[in-house]
Amino acid sequence: MAIDLTLAWALLLAFAVFTYVVLDGFDLGLGILYPFFPKKQDRDLMMNSVAPVWDGNETWLVLGGGGLFAAFPLAYAIILPATYPLIIAMLLALIFRGVAFEFRWRAGRPFSAWVWDGAFIGGSTLAALCQGMILGTLLQGIEVEGRAYAGGWWDWLTPFTLLCGVSVVAGYALLGACWLNIKTEGGIQARARVAARVAGLATVAGIVGVSAATPFLETAYFERWLAWPGILEVAIVPVLVAALTLWLARALTSGKGPDWLPMLLALGLFLLCFAGLGVSMWPYVIPPAVTLQDAAAPESSQMFMFVGAVVLVPIILAYTAYAYWVFRGKLDPDEGYH
Repeated sequence: MAIDLTLAWALLLAFAVFTYVVLDGFDLGLGILYPFFPKKQDRDLMMNSVAPVWDGNETWLVLGGGGLFAAFPLAYAIILPATYPLIIAMLLALIFRGVAFEFRWRAGRPFSAWVWDGAFIGGSTLAALCQGMILGTLLQGIEVEGRAYAGGWWDWLTPFTLLCGVSVVAGYALLGACWLNIKTEGGIQARARVAARVAGLATVAGIVGVSAATPFLETAYFERWLAWPGILEVAIVPVLVAALTLWLARALTSGKGPDWLPMLLALGLFLLCFAGLGVSMWPYVIPPAVTLQDAAAPESSQMFMFVGAVVLVPIILAYTAYAYWVFRGKLDPDEGYH
């Protein structure tokens, strides 16, 4: 049975992006929540919860970007010029945030500690905002002429992209709060559950706002989501979003059930949003101008790289799973990773 390499690469990149969102989402979320946990011991505990694994989470971002360049070079050549300011800002934010992981532990003066805490907060929030705005830029459409980007330097800055960016910030904050609920006990866990309820409301509001605006961006989106009888086929997505939202609200307010349940439900919301994104964009990689087939590399190149990916991705998954397994369980406030 022949393999559709273009589809296989599209699924692999979608998996890499979603895995990055899952793993680095709660990681960035902790930085977004930092201002609401002003005590140094709480901040130390929050950072220790991800210190052993945060840098490994970035692997999936590299895989997604490198895979896009290798498997869909035309899309890479168009998307990057359209979002250069966002990508540059995101990378700088991730750099400052990564440096803050180490430097805040060595800050001997209160001012230095304040600076590096600010770098951690600002880097996390800006990276999440930029990622959401890049998504919004793709959804709203990129102006393409021939095989090149034909838009302006500021085309990425619109109310819709800002809405997407703020929604991703809220969603990552929700994941971060749910992660703290798993890893901590006592007062900080109670505050994390409160933060999760607030961030959950903001996330759901963002999902509703983006979902309401998306069908009116492109005719194809409208026909896919709201035209009859196609609406019957895609209605399952918003129905499941509503069901998971109610379940998550109950899990966060009742205080009953395992500590990992809110995280699982929050990830379910992200997965449904990801599915909705796929429904909107398929079969385009750059709506409405470039399809997956248009952007694909030659089949021989795709096959050569796919063999390597089939070997490497399970290895990455294995070491990631092992790292989380080794550092599983609740944190001890008296013991730290650093």
